[in-house]
Amino acid sequence: MKKGKSTKKKLEPFEIGELDQYLFGQGNHYEIYEKMGAHKVVYKGKEGVYFAVWAPNARRVAVVGDFNGWDFEANYMERQEPVGIYTCFVPGVKEGDLYKFCIETQQGKRIFKADPFANYAELRPGTASRVTDISHLKWTDSAWMTRRETWDHKKNPMSIYEVHLGSWMRHPGRDDEGFYTYREFADAIIKYVKDMGYTHVELMGMAEHPFDGSWGYQVTGYYAPTSRYGTPEDFAYMINELHRNNIGVILDWVPAHFPRDAHGLADFDGTPTFEYADPRKGEHPDWGTKIFDYGKPEVKNFLIANALFWIEHYHVDGLRVDAVASMLYLDYGKQDGQWVANKYGGNENLEAIEFFKHLNSVVLGRNKGAVMIAEESTAWPKVTGAPEDDGLGFSLKWNMGWMHDFTEYMKLDPYFRKNAHHMMTFASSYAYSENYILVLSHDEVVHLKCSMLNKMPGLGFDKYANLKVAYAFMTGHPGKKLLFMGQEFAQLREWSEERELDWFLLAEPEHQAIQNWYRDLLHLYRKNKALYEMDSDPAGFEWINADDIFRSIYSFERHSKDNKKNLLFVCNFTPMERPDYRVGVTRRKQLKLVLNSDEKKYGGSGVERPKIYKPVKQECDGQKYSIAYPLPAYGVAVFEF
Repeated sequence: MKKGKSTKKKLEPFEIGELDQYLFGQGNHYEIYEKMGAHKVVYKGKEGVYFAVWAPNARRVAVVGDFNGWDFEANYMERQEPVGIYTCFVPGVKEGDLYKFCIETQQGKRIFKADPFANYAELRPGTASRVTDISHLKWTDSAWMTRRETWDHKKNPMSIYEVHLGSWMRHPGRDDEGFYTYREFADAIIKYVKDMGYTHVELMGMAEHPFDGSWGYQVTGYYAPTSRYGTPEDFAYMINELHRNNIGVILDWVPAHFPRDAHGLADFDGTPTFEYADPRKGEHPDWGTKIFDYGKPEVKNFLIANALFWIEHYHVDGLRVDAVASMLYLDYGKQDGQWVANKYGGNENLEAIEFFKHLNSVVLGRNKGAVMIAEESTAWPKVTGAPEDDGLGFSLKWNMGWMHDFTEYMKLDPYFRKNAHHMMTFASSYAYSENYILVLSHDEVVHLKCSMLNKMPGLGFDKYANLKVAYAFMTGHPGKKLLFMGQEFAQLREWSEERELDWFLLAEPEHQAIQNWYRDLLHLYRKNKALYEMDSDPAGFEWINADDIFRSIYSFERHSKDNKKNLLFVCNFTPMERPDYRVGVTRRKQLKLVLNSDEKKYGGSGVERPKIYKPVKQECDGQKYSIAYPLPAYGVAVFEF
């Protein structure tokens, strides 16, 4: 019997095949974005675009756009079974053409949706996707990418500048809202970050979103850098230049929820496609948004591939995952009757837990030196624990408990701080339960919470002096560091996305002094291994006096692995001078004063002080040896052994 010829059609490399559908249906097609969406190709000798969209419950799907007069009958798409991906090739489609998918629901209604996998979109208020080719981005950051493979977040310094690109700095008097482009921003921020001493920038809201007031946390285009600041090529330029200047890039990433906008993911094919069908699981009552269905393999695939897309295709160094707690708890922000328990009767979202384990295992397993950061506001155990040990697998976690205690303490009148002394020491009792980042983020300086400066008690000098001692304590405390833009020079007003930071304040000596102080803290941090290489090891931190309650003074040492050049911090949180102050030291080694808040450039008195201090055999703070140091009001002194 003659062997029959195969009737199976030979696929082009860009076409969706059976294996693609199988992997997507299993949730494991990590490069699915290379097939889905809109891709410029040559097919049967013709140039055009291959379109692919997942709409499993649609009756019919067509692609409409500039190229066919937005005629929904011009280019119907072919359904691929079994997962319900629709595909078609349209010749003559050009780079820059706008398009949408016209989805005919089972009820016969036509809805027009932006492409979930689009790499570019038209500028809001427009809502269409835009054809673009991101397969030939130019990269010259190979030295950075090679070094990243051996970078270890536990052992290296990490001081993060959290930035909202649209309001960091603007061009005055321009008609187009004055936004800096990605390229202009890169050139400006690089100079600033290098001068200040940050190691990373964390960029808020880079994925496409319709509403400026959401700050980018209600996403409609997960695979598209927002067109507000330029093209995908411009976005890649920004990351490339930051890397060439040894600055890491972290993006905020939002797998927790998405908006109801008609052109977005909500009820994508006329049914709950990306979200849970049961509104008790699929909707956030407080936020008015939809919750991804983490039990659906295709949805998990959409999100995991998206994380990989930013890290692998755009060379991003890490993702800060927004609103993790809202994903972990089924009853988050909900009243009785608004949520449904898991199969064991608990409030944990078992599917979200498995999603995180899968996500972090794949992203970090494939990208050595990248980081996944959880914004998780509860005491959920093992957020940074290994998935094989039932952890969620994140690299780092925002320390929201420390942030809350720290800001509440700092708001107190110094007279009452003695009654809340433990608020500044409590975090050391759990500092090693996770790998933490200490954060003073955008969330702390909006919605009537006041800027960091205006959280401080008192008037005039007292406010600035309080802020200085606060930042010094944060720098010395175990954990990586994050500060939101503007707070490094004591912005007076709360942050608003509608205007640039108040850079004019730097003409005032008080604000310049705070910037000088924070800059020198950052450079001290980067220069001294004692401040970062043992963040996750209890041996890296030692209280000298955690119980000086009535004077509200805290003293502690930070240790490096080799025990050389350890640092001693002394922080006075009251306006009382302590001319007779004495502090214990752990060894009889001379100390060098490396940071003194009373210097003129920091807004202090400018009184000259010795640089070298020799410990004497005089018991203090439970130590055999000690030094005397006249401590000014709100004084900070940092010594190096």
